[in-house]
Order: sequence, then structure tokens, then C-alpha cells
Amino acid sequence: MQDKGYADLGLAHTGGRALWMSTLAFTVCFAVWTIFSIIGVRIKEELGLSETEFGLLVGTPILTGSLSRIFLGIWTDRFGGRLVFTIMMLATSVATVLLAFAHTYAQILTAALGVGLAGGSFAVGVAYVSRFFPQKRQGTALGIFGVGNVGAAVTKFAAPFVLLAWGWQAVALMWAAALVVMAAVFYLTTEDDPVIVEQRKSGAVAKSFLLELKPLQKARVWRFAFYYFFVFGAFVALALWLPRYLIGVYGFDIATAGMVGALYSIPASIFRAYGGVLSDRIGARAVMYWSLGVSVAATLVLSLPPTSSVMRGINGDIAFHFEIGVAAFIVAAFVLGFFMSLGKAAVYKHVAAYYPESVGAVGGLVGMIGGLGGFVLPIAFGALNDATGLWSSCFMLLFAISAGLLVWMDVVVRRMNRDSPSARRPSHQTVVAAE
Repeated sequence: MQDKGYADLGLAHTGGRALWMSTLAFTVCFAVWTIFSIIGVRIKEELGLSETEFGLLVGTPILTGSLSRIFLGIWTDRFGGRLVFTIMMLATSVATVLLAFAHTYAQILTAALGVGLAGGSFAVGVAYVSRFFPQKRQGTALGIFGVGNVGAAVTKFAAPFVLLAWGWQAVALMWAAALVVMAAVFYLTTEDDPVIVEQRKSGAVAKSFLLELKPLQKARVWRFAFYYFFVFGAFVALALWLPRYLIGVYGFDIATAGMVGALYSIPASIFRAYGGVLSDRIGARAVMYWSLGVSVAATLVLSLPPTSSVMRGINGDIAFHFEIGVAAFIVAAFVLGFFMSLGKAAVYKHVAAYYPESVGAVGGLVGMIGGLGGFVLPIAFGALNDATGLWSSCFMLLFAISAGLLVWMDVVVRRMNRDSPSARRPSHQTVVAAE
């Protein structure tokens, strides 16, 4: 027998259809947003790009997707996710088609800016989906929606085979076609959210733009944003960077690198739903502690470079060599992806609990900062490679970021508990779920 507590997640329910169709649309958008993780490798070879130039190439769509999130989130609050999501997918499809006809590095970067609009879909979906569910269920609903991150794995699995068969331009054209089909299906199968419907019936005027932005003055919002810089921004950065990393470190071909890279992207995506359920049950704060704590350990292991040393023994020299093998790398990357996925859901549980009336604006800012991590970090990875000559330098940077955030969160939490817990938290009804 179906659990009545989860009946509204079914396709027969308006909210359920909005959730599942938004998740599917977000999956397609995310596949497009990370398209350069595969085709960028071939473009790098054709144009003879440096590691830093490659980092800029894969990071450019992330920049647009990040900066657009706050505005798309606000527009969703004002005009409704059904309309904004559909227009955004159609606009992105045009840019993706133009990408297929670009020839120079400058032309490809310009097209990549338009492709990046696909990344703004997250802010639209969060604001749209959250309005269909009560606060106690938003962690679960938004966790399910966030599974759309698995689009990165779809690109890693499918794009290499399309690229090898017909070239990277064919990948762009096929992904653009998928966006057009998804836009049509989404618009025809979903309905406007309850808030928009009520505004139209009552003739109520939407909040002004400045009022929408007012919660962004809170330091707490920016703390949530920097959590997301790591758990989402680093996820995007690694999803883009790992195929190149695996080719350089382990000598894989592009198809194998894509499939192995997907072993990181899949757990970093599908378990986000479980992170939402956990956040509803044990609190988002506890989930964030686990997410950051395990991430510190995993990135520390992955940051260790191949090392050879010679120890002078009693009977002669003793050679020693250490290196992270393929199997150990896959296990560590899987663990890292799993706990990052839990953290992504926990951050947005905080947003929905503390700012239920401003999910679009606050969620848009948090998503923007997180997305900027996906832009800045690949460029930093390339620059560190050029500067240090160490492939594992990318994980050294992630270790420093995750450790710093864990310390910051712990200091703030201890201060809140010591000074005035009730003054720092939302109402009693929501604090259990959020904290």
C-alpha cells in the first residue's frame, strides 16, 4: 500500500508531475551544461590549447549558468517556473546549435556563454518545485529534483560515442535537439505553481526586485552560498575536469575516461535525493558536518602525488614507491561524490527552511556562488597543473577549501549554540528539519 505521506510525489498529483518533469528537464539541461567535459578534450587537441585555456573553455558555460541563476530565480518567483523554464531551454538550444558551427577559440567561447544558460535551470526548478510542497517535505522534493545533476554522467556516457562516430559538432546538435523536445514536453505536461495561480486570481502585485533581494544582506545566506561553492561548484569542476585528468594520469582513451568519470558523477547526483530525505529526518546541519568531514578525508587521499623515495637500510638502500591506483581512485572518487551529493541537498534544505518566502532570490544567489565554483575551479586546476606539474594539485586545492569550510561552520555553530540559539534559528516547527 502506498504511503500517504508520499502520495503527492506521484505523477497523478500536480506537484508530483511538476517535480518529476522538472527533474527530467534539469537532467537534460545539466547534460548540455557539462558538454565541454567531453567535446572540450577534442577541441583542445584541434586548437592546441594549453591547460589553462582548456580550463577556461570548460568553465565558460559555468560562468553564464552561475551569474544567471539569481535573475532566473527572481523571474521564476515573479512569472512562474513553467514559463521561465521553457523559454530558458529554447534559448539555450539556439546557442548550442551555434556552437556546432563555431571554428575559432573565440567563437567557441562566445557560443559557450550561451550554452551556459542551461546551468540557470537549477534556480528555476528550485523556486518552481518548492511551491508545490509543504516545508516538512521540501528537503525530499528538492533532493529528488537535484538528482538532475546526473545529466553530467549522461554526457560522459553518451557523448564520447557520438563524438567518435560523427565528431564533436554532432554532439552539440543532438544535445540542442534534446533541449527543444524537452521544452515542449515540459510545457505541455506541467501547470503553473499555486502561488502564481493565486496571484493571477487575486490580482496581487509581485514583490519588487529590491524586496526580493533584501534577504541577501544576511551573512547566513553567504555562508550557505560558500558551502555550496564546494559541494556543488567542486562537483561541477570535477565533472568537467576528470576526463582530462584520467587521460593524463592513467592514459585512458576518451571513451574509457568518460565512463570512469561517470562513476564520480553518478553518486554525486542520484544520492542527492537521499540527502534531502536525511535533511528532513536528522537535520541539514548534521548532514553538512558529515559531507564536509568526509570530503576533507577523501580529498586528502586523492591529493597525494606519486612519490618515490629511497631509505638507507642496514643491508643497503630500500626503494619505496607510492601511487593512487585506478581502483583506489575510483573508490575515493565515489565516496567523495556520495557525500558531496548529501551536502548539496542539505544546503537547499537550509534555504527553504530559513527563507520560505524568498527561495528564488536566496536559492538563486546560493546557486550562483556554487556555480561560480564550477567556473573558477577548472581554471585554477589548469593553472595549478601548469605551475606545479602535479596532476593531484586539483585535489590539494579542494582539500584546503573543504577543510576551511568545515572549520568555519563549526566555529559559527558553536557560537550560535553558546550565545542565543533561538535568535539564530527559524521557528520551532522548522528548526528540527533545518538544523
